[in-house]
Amino acid sequence: MKNPTLQSLILFENDDLMVINKPPFISSLDEREGGEMNILRLAKLYHADAQICHRLDKDTSGAMIIAKNPETYRFISMQFEHREVKKVYHAIVDGTHIFNQLLVDLPILNVGKGNVTISRTEGKRAETHFNSLTYFKHYTLIEAQPVTGRMHQIRIHLATQKASIAGDAMYGGKPVFLSHIKRKYILSKQEEEQPIMKRFALHSRQVTFKISDTETKTFIADYPKDFAVLLKLLQKNDA
Repeated sequence: MKNPTLQSLILFENDDLMVINKPPFISSLDEREGGEMNILRLAKLYHADAQICHRLDKDTSGAMIIAKNPETYRFISMQFEHREVKKVYHAIVDGTHIFNQLLVDLPILNVGKGNVTISRTEGKRAETHFNSLTYFKHYTLIEAQPVTGRMHQIRIHLATQKASIAGDAMYGGKPVFLSHIKRKYILSKQEEEQPIMKRFALHSRQVTFKISDTETKTFIADYPKDFAVLLKLLQKNDA
């Protein structure tokens, strides 16, 4: 994938901060020395003092806040610390699930090397609210509102409800193939079928926070192409 320019991702910008729509397949921060382009590097090329206020998993797309100076970084960090930033994610999950203000309150333990587990004894508090938005025959579009910001929180909390995110192999999610949802779909013998989405179906849909002492704003990030295509195919073939 060609690296995007930061300008092409900006949803909102003023003198102090930016909100971008992060594409999938790009890390928030350096995963290791050297390595590939990431959002922090793109942001610093655009504005030397840029700092990322929160991270999204590499495969997760959507709304992300970047501060342009240390004062704003502190101002937004304090809002995260006091749970004043409202985050809304959309996910497509395996199976039909009726979540109506479901609260999953299960502590998460970071066991290192990018792995987390549920641990009632050693885990840190983690809370997520879930609501179902659209039902398909084999999938559900759900909304997740994390209260806390633990690593992989939405992904593991959904897995505990037997509602793994489509394509999230780490937590039991299976990729979506057109042949599974489209009747009379014929694949030629030579070709190996590719999943509709080459990542897990999780998108940071909106973020609401104080951009100054006197003004609170909500920013909505459009679905990237792969997420939008999967939803369209589900509406057409799996409704």
